[in-house]
Amino acid sequence: MTTDAPQSSVPEIDLSDPLDLSALADAFLLRRDMVLLNHGSFGACPRPVFEAYQGWQRAFEHHPGGYVERWLEAMDQAREALADYLATTPDQVGFVTNATMGVNVVAHSLREWLREGDQILATDHEYGACDNAWAYLCSKTGAHYVRHSMVLPVTTPEAWVEAFWAGVTPRTRVVFLSHITSPTALTFPVAQVCQRARAAGILSIVDGAHVPGQRALDLEAVGADFYIGNCHKWLCAPKGSAFIYARREVQHLIEPLIVGHGWQPGRRSPKPLQDYIEQYGTRDLAAFLAVPAAIAFVRAHNWDAVRMRCHALACQARRAVESILATQPICPESFTWFSQMVAIRLPDHADLEALGAILRTRYRIEIPLIHWGRLKLARLSVQAYTTVGDLRTLIGALLTHVPGP
Repeated sequence: MTTDAPQSSVPEIDLSDPLDLSALADAFLLRRDMVLLNHGSFGACPRPVFEAYQGWQRAFEHHPGGYVERWLEAMDQAREALADYLATTPDQVGFVTNATMGVNVVAHSLREWLREGDQILATDHEYGACDNAWAYLCSKTGAHYVRHSMVLPVTTPEAWVEAFWAGVTPRTRVVFLSHITSPTALTFPVAQVCQRARAAGILSIVDGAHVPGQRALDLEAVGADFYIGNCHKWLCAPKGSAFIYARREVQHLIEPLIVGHGWQPGRRSPKPLQDYIEQYGTRDLAAFLAVPAAIAFVRAHNWDAVRMRCHALACQARRAVESILATQPICPESFTWFSQMVAIRLPDHADLEALGAILRTRYRIEIPLIHWGRLKLARLSVQAYTTVGDLRTLIGALLTHVPGP
């Protein structure tokens, strides 16, 4: 992508692209007059996947009755493809519109299970809408949602797990944490936490909104009781496609957030993920049905190599900005802690509101600038369509308009 932004007096930063993805970048439908570095918020759907999505929509409009007759079969096929990609089984996966809805389904399902005084332990890095879902649940149950402070910078996964587990008390019945955090873009060692929670008889719920596509994901290895993820972010599926994973052993807890045909009085469904979550009247299912096309797209383009290329560029960009501005990184430079999305530390004196306006209007850069505690961060997303030129534009703009030490 290119812009006609003002030329910066900052010396050109030496960046190297380990993989030429210019041909792949052309598959995305994004406008070319902006520097789009906010993939983490909304994702982006490649042309072949978008065409599959529209194909399902057209099929419904051409013959609504015929579409309805086959939608159960088509949804089963989409669920099978997704389960295979997530290294689990279809009976443990159900489709939802987005991760926020998925977290709400799980929280709502625990309304009769939690008791007054019970504790839901989370971190202070969680997504605001999910914080709200748990706070609302607690207002109805008398349970307590505890946002345990996790100090930055992080060091090792082992130290992080010990610091998190220090928040567990005899009243802790649920641990809820992000696999990749939204505000700080950190990858948390959730598998270790889930294993420890299982041994302690504590329910584990993971918000994996940013994970599918950005990291390889084996849900059986993660070991969460519930795992919620988006397909429309890093997996490049259409907007409105996400999932809930629930281990068979905890599926008896699931209750419908919206009651539809799948719920029957006096009868507990043996398939609550499908009957209680997916079946609630006429709606557009095309985003779910296009998920197999998204999976086929990333597999056809060697996505392991794509994400490592993007990680390498993210490392270079973060290193360049933080070294010149003399800020301390919030985590080691390692794929253990971040992949294609990284938080770049800005100085404490940076004016994020003014900087955001400059980036948008003068450079046409779209990137979240985040206040997190006392820290000021630029959350950079690097996707297959991101170029070295895009990153040079960002780096030049930051170093021009953020005073150094």
